[in-house]
Amino acid sequence: MEVVVAVIVGVLFAVGIYLILTQDLLRIVLGTSLLTHAVHLLLMAMSMLKTGAAPLLGRGKEEFVDPLPQALILTSIVINFGITAFFLVLSYRAYQKLDTTDMDRMRSESSKHRGRRR
Repeated sequence: MEVVVAVIVGVLFAVGIYLILTQDLLRIVLGTSLLTHAVHLLLMAMSMLKTGAAPLLGRGKEEFVDPLPQALILTSIVINFGITAFFLVLSYRAYQKLDTTDMDRMRSESSKHRGRRR
């Protein structure tokens, strides 16, 4: 099972890197989101699934489940949602201002806008 999860994490990382290296702004945003989901899966795979009771004192159980990986992943999901929402709003605003989502055209358009201001 660990091999399958490792392959899935590798594929998600590869697709995320591919999307980040493209010229389209929306694909870059989706690539960063996909990379964070790959990290979530990697953290889950590294922490391994453990069976046991909840880590509550006074229950008399011998084995406990470590809650730290779940807490880290949950925190990362919330941060990822906020950053993805910010990136989407930022890319929409850039599209409104420059009328394109292509990174090369955005660079040339922004340099034209900078030249007009001077």
